Amino acid sequence: MRNLRDRVAVVTGAASGIGRATAVALAERGADLALTDVDEVGLQQTARLVEGVGRRATTHTVDVANRPAMEALADEVVAEHGQVHVLVNNAGVSVSALFEEHSLEDFEWLFGVNFWGVVYGCKFFLPHIKAAGEGHIVNISSLFGLIGLPTQSSYAASKFAVRGFTESLRTELAQHRIGVTSVHPGGIKTNIVKSSRFTEVIPGQKAKVIDGFEKRGWPPELVARRIIGAIEGDKARALVGPETYVTDFAKRLTPTYANRIFERLRQRLGL
Repeated sequence: MRNLRDRVAVVTGAASGIGRATAVALAERGADLALTDVDEVGLQQTARLVEGVGRRATTHTVDVANRPAMEALADEVVAEHGQVHVLVNNAGVSVSALFEEHSLEDFEWLFGVNFWGVVYGCKFFLPHIKAAGEGHIVNISSLFGLIGLPTQSSYAASKFAVRGFTESLRTELAQHRIGVTSVHPGGIKTNIVKSSRFTEVIPGQKAKVIDGFEKRGWPPELVARRIIGAIEGDKARALVGPETYVTDFAKRLTPTYANRIFERLRQRLGL
């Protein structure tokens, strides 16, 4: 999609972080926004930012893991805006725990948001995007959609699943003038670690990880710019952050030893 002006975009997880930054970036390109999240206060703040650049915003308090709610959301957005051209499946949660100590309830909760939320979004909005005649779907994977590291079994599994799902969907929709992009951010300064379900392997580990993201994390606006570029350039993938490029290169160069290299780095950092 070369032109985003007067198009309608849906962004999940839009109350903060990457979702908020992407919503504002789309509005600056001339799109109107349907914003979704479970955080109603944050949604209203994002809506004001969108309206501040002269575009329309509607807010929808929805849990993306809730199938009936997501099906109703698609109809609600079309009723409000008339059509949909862009879908950004951004909503995500995190659990950090060794697999032995990782509850199945937390595993299912994470997959409900990170994977099924993406599937529901695509399933229920796709007919409306096809009806618009052109469009683009953006699914947020992760650096951990390229490599799996200790304490990230559920998160990596969900993000690898999003990556594979997105690649398949892209090939299916190419003939319909609908682009599909898998986005792989690295260390981005968002609230995902603060709000994560975290079982510490080392005392004080969560605080250290949060501090690391605050000091060295990339701004979510960087991801938003890459998302806009991927939509306008119809790119299959968007990597964000030097650590993601290094990981991608290492996995291609030496798939067997890349994980060992990153595990040693993780131990040196005390993460």
